[in-house]
Amino acid sequence: MRRYARDVMSTSIETIRVLVVEDDATIADVVVRYLEREGYDVTWAAAGDTALAAIECELPDLLVLDLLLPEIDGFGVLAHVRARGPVPVIMLTALGEESDRVLGLELGADDYIAKPFSPRELVARVKAVLRRAREPLAPASGPTRLEFGELDVDLGAREVRRGTDTLVLTAREFDLLAHFARNPRIVFPREQLLELVWGYTYGDASTVTVHIRRLREKIEADPSAPLHLVTVWGQGYRWDG
Repeated sequence: MRRYARDVMSTSIETIRVLVVEDDATIADVVVRYLEREGYDVTWAAAGDTALAAIECELPDLLVLDLLLPEIDGFGVLAHVRARGPVPVIMLTALGEESDRVLGLELGADDYIAKPFSPRELVARVKAVLRRAREPLAPASGPTRLEFGELDVDLGAREVRRGTDTLVLTAREFDLLAHFARNPRIVFPREQLLELVWGYTYGDASTVTVHIRRLREKIEADPSAPLHLVTVWGQGYRWDG
């Protein structure tokens, strides 16, 4: 594991810690250098077991995770991180490996980027995921808390409760829930959700499908017969409250 110190010229009020897990030293070096230029405090781990050791020492603010790793693969690392808390995760996947992307999203990754990729695009994805994970979602006007039966959504605190249970949602899952909760009874196609929630004008719409399924598993009493987040066949999804 290699620790990278931040450039003193890019000091900010709050240090954002990013763990890059990538076994290709050339790719890792490029990713780390680009993230350092943005002022992030970056740690690099070249294997899954090394990444887990780093996570046990200090939970990062964001994880950039390759899936094909020695010792312990990226899926194992992702499952471990999700057991620790809602840390934003961006997967690095091989181009065309849709099954890997879907499995990673099922395990709770917030986003993915396929290799080969532009370092600038990765930096943009990192900024977008961090921004959504760290900024309150309370609207400029209107309620900061929304209640739907036993479901309580606190937009300002980014917390969700179902009855007496506090639900653990990833940053993207919360964004998706907040969007629906603030726009009830409106049908949103997957492509539109990709733009409104993810901020992408293009992308893989199956990403939305996976997140919808994961969100239902957490907020619905019976995910197979959802009461809140329903499917409008052939059109998209709607929040019925």
